[in-house]
Amino acid sequence: MRPVNNIGYLINHLAFVLGRQSDQVLQERLGLGFSQFKILKILQHATNIQQKQIAEKLGQTEASISRQMKLLVEAGLLQVTVNPANRREHITRLTSKGERIADEAISVLGVYHAPVFEGLNEKQQAALLESLGVLHEATCNSNKPGACHQPETINT
Repeated sequence: MRPVNNIGYLINHLAFVLGRQSDQVLQERLGLGFSQFKILKILQHATNIQQKQIAEKLGQTEASISRQMKLLVEAGLLQVTVNPANRREHITRLTSKGERIADEAISVLGVYHAPVFEGLNEKQQAALLESLGVLHEATCNSNKPGACHQPETINT
């Protein structure tokens, strides 16, 4: 079977290409990497989440998440404080600037990727969105590593 006839391969390939393009456009327009954006989105939807949990949800190492979070703190997008109830635990929250940038990034990605989806008519787009929703639900409800990183679908 040719790779283009393999749904799993195509989805992975498209995710890779779209991710790379997303990284480039976010860097150019917001000075934010796609990996950093994903951390912001997790923190928008999850409070009191530990760095280890973020790493698990994104399928990355704690060290890579730590580096990205340090950059986000330096950019004023995250605030890290020590939990007064447990001094060994750190609480990470988005700043108001972090909230704004996360929302702006969704908009930037939506506009940037729109031409890709314009090749599909409305009915095809609706069918694709429905199919991806079914796949998303099946994947995120599994016990497999790297399960869903947030409770809702991100529209880009």
